Amino acid sequence: MIVRLILFLGLITLMACTPSEEKRTEMLPTATGKPGDMIIIMDSVQWNGELGREVRKIFKQEVPGLPREEPLFNIIYVYPRKGYTLLTQIRNLVFVFTLDQNSAGSQIMKESFTQETLDKIRSDSSFYLVTRRDEYSRGQEVMYLFSATQDDLINRLRKNSRQIQDYFNNVERRRLLSSLTKTNTTKAVTDFLRKDNDVEIRVPFGFKLADKQPDFVWLRQMDARADKSVFISWKPYESEYQLLPDSLVAWRNSIAKKYLFEDPDEPNSYLVTELSVPYIPLRATQVNFNKRFAMELRGLWKTNTNTMGGPFISYSMVDQKKQLLYYIEGFCFSPGKDQRETIRELEAILWTFKSAQDLGTLTEK
Repeated sequence: MIVRLILFLGLITLMACTPSEEKRTEMLPTATGKPGDMIIIMDSVQWNGELGREVRKIFKQEVPGLPREEPLFNIIYVYPRKGYTLLTQIRNLVFVFTLDQNSAGSQIMKESFTQETLDKIRSDSSFYLVTRRDEYSRGQEVMYLFSATQDDLINRLRKNSRQIQDYFNNVERRRLLSSLTKTNTTKAVTDFLRKDNDVEIRVPFGFKLADKQPDFVWLRQMDARADKSVFISWKPYESEYQLLPDSLVAWRNSIAKKYLFEDPDEPNSYLVTELSVPYIPLRATQVNFNKRFAMELRGLWKTNTNTMGGPFISYSMVDQKKQLLYYIEGFCFSPGKDQRETIRELEAILWTFKSAQDLGTLTEK
C-alpha cells in the first residue's frame, strides 16, 4: 500500500535524513530498471481519458536534437492495487489521481492518503505535486500529482509540464553524476587537464585523450555501441555577443573543421553543424550551469561529405577569473541505435566541467 503522505509539501520534500530514516533507507532494496524507465500509476478510466493523454504528453515528449524520434522516458502504465508488486521498485515512479473520480482505481488511490492530506488538496488549489526520494527502494524518485478535480489537474500539468520534465531529467543526470564523481579509473585524464589547462571534467572508464592543441582538448571512447566524444575549446572573452547562438555555431564549425576530421587521411573531410533539417532545428537555451550563465545548444552534426552524422549537446560559458570563453561539447556516432541515453550520459559528463574560477586555481603559463 502506498506510504501515507505527510500533510505539508515542505516537510515531505525537505525532510532531513534522521538516523531512523537512514536506517529505513538502508533496509530498502536497490531501485531497478534502466535509465529513463518510469512507472505511471493511475486509474484506468483517467489513463485512457484526457488526463492520461496530458500525462503521456509530458513524459513521452520527443527528446530535442536527436536524429530520430525518441521519448523523454519509457513509460509503463500500472493500475493501482493494494499491495503493489515489484514494479514499484522501478527507479522513477509517478502516482496520479483526483478527488472527483469514484471508480475503483481512484478509490484505492484515495485510501492511500491521510484525511488531512485529502482536506489539504480540497482547500488549497496550489497543492498539486509532492516528490519523495527512496520511497520503496534506494535510489528511487517518486512524484505524486493530484488535485480536487480532473480539469484543475489537467490545467496545472499543462502550465508546469516543463518543470515536471526537468525534475526527472535532473534526477537522471544526478544519478549519472554520482557515478562519475566516484570513478578513479580516468584520474590521469582529470589530473592532466587540471595541471595543463586549469580545467576539470570527469569521464567514465574507456575515455582516452584523442587530441590536444593549444586551444582544444578531445576525449573519445569507442565501443561496439557508440563512438562518443567530448571536447573542450577556449578563446579570449571579449563580448557577450560571443554567447549568441549564431556566434557559437560559427565558432563550433571553425573548431570542428580545424580539429575534428572524419578520416585523418582525407583532410577535406570534417564535421559541420547540421542546420538543413527543418523538423530537427538547432535548439539554444539559456541555463544556469553550476551557478553561472551558460548557453546550451542541442542539435545535429554531420560530415561535409554527408557520410556520418549524429546528435550533440554543448555548453558555452565565461571564466571570469581567466577571462576565457569556454565551449564544451559531447557528440556521438551510433547509426541505427537509440541515442537518448548516450546524450544523457554526455550531458552528465559536461556538467562535471570546472574551470579556474570553480577550482580556485590559476596556472602560470
